[in-house]
Amino acid sequence: MSATASGPPGTGGALADVLPAVADLLGAPVRQEPSPLTGALAEAHEGVQQVCVLLVDGLGSRLLAARGGHAPRMRSMARAAGAPGAAVLAAGYPSTTATSTASIGTGLHPGQHGLLGYQVRDPATGVLFNELSWEPAPGAGGPGGGAAGAPPPDPRRWQPRPTVFEHLAASGAAVTRVGPGFFDGSGLTEATSRGGRFRAASSLPARVEAGLGALRSAARDRTRALVHVYWGDLDKAGHTHGWASPQWSEELERVDAAVADLVAGLPPRAVLLVTGDHGMVDVPDDARWDVAADPELAAGVQVVAGEPRAPQLHCAPGAAADVLAAWRERLGHVLEVVGREEAVEQGWFGPHGADAAVLERAGDVLAAATAPASVHDSRVQRPELAGLVGMHGGRTADEVLVPLLVAGSPRRR
Repeated sequence: MSATASGPPGTGGALADVLPAVADLLGAPVRQEPSPLTGALAEAHEGVQQVCVLLVDGLGSRLLAARGGHAPRMRSMARAAGAPGAAVLAAGYPSTTATSTASIGTGLHPGQHGLLGYQVRDPATGVLFNELSWEPAPGAGGPGGGAAGAPPPDPRRWQPRPTVFEHLAASGAAVTRVGPGFFDGSGLTEATSRGGRFRAASSLPARVEAGLGALRSAARDRTRALVHVYWGDLDKAGHTHGWASPQWSEELERVDAAVADLVAGLPPRAVLLVTGDHGMVDVPDDARWDVAADPELAAGVQVVAGEPRAPQLHCAPGAAADVLAAWRERLGHVLEVVGREEAVEQGWFGPHGADAAVLERAGDVLAAATAPASVHDSRVQRPELAGLVGMHGGRTADEVLVPLLVAGSPRRR
């Protein structure tokens, strides 16, 4: 099953709709039209003054449904349990943290915010850089890799549009972002999540307490507030052990306990939203290709950007058609392979297409895995990437669909 970035049948919208809905609830709309999520949330939670958004990295909707026995609190918040406002949302292409973080933080689709994956080539310098670490990719000055030693772009120029965090802070709302200390001022944060204040906390209980503290402070001051809490260990467990592993289920239990603590601690006019940035697929060892070791796949390709389940191929001049044909012939059974313009027409970058400046960053040929498989390039990717069990980036429902779970303060029921 595949799902488009603009929201497949049966979903309640896209990740890009979450914070615009929060802005609507808090009386500071960021769009001319209300978010598709606003109506149900407003009807069920009238008079909300504080909103907490818990972003759980790697929390796919289908994964949660399959392991729901390990997450009774979140299961009770799901649509099947009748929770008002709950929905299944669609991440964009590629279904990966950098892209989804930008969609959440800006309220825009990938074709507008322009963060197009794990590794992206800067068209101004030709340098391939990592949008998570904001550092040049290994071997970025290698084959077709642009000017050696050129730095990654300034994150505020790379993504210049205001974030929803900035918008709400300017409207007078108290905005607090809670995450690991190294997030503060990082390239990805500056590009996607700038605005308001940042509170560093390491453990999950510490982040829950920091989030609740910010909500309670705003409630005491009768101030509108958005609190955004990030947790990444579920994604780590999936990458290392696979999402079907006991380790993933154990981490899901810890997340579920944290969700229960957040719900129990909400002030009277507060609401909790829980969502993810992508799901995951476990990839067997015998379904992996390395472009560096495969002359047929490497022919005509200057740079492999993107990620193993969503490679983006920057081709030599005049070679795009041959590359497209060769990749379809070799890997069409496990990848959907299209030209850049075809990807835009099919809505890969969202329902509004792609801005011209963004389109320059995308590969000439784009791919998305349709089966448990991956395509690597060991020349420009960290060796650890080839050893991951769980991966994401493609357009399958297991990767694209994420939950939106909603709960109000127990004292408001």
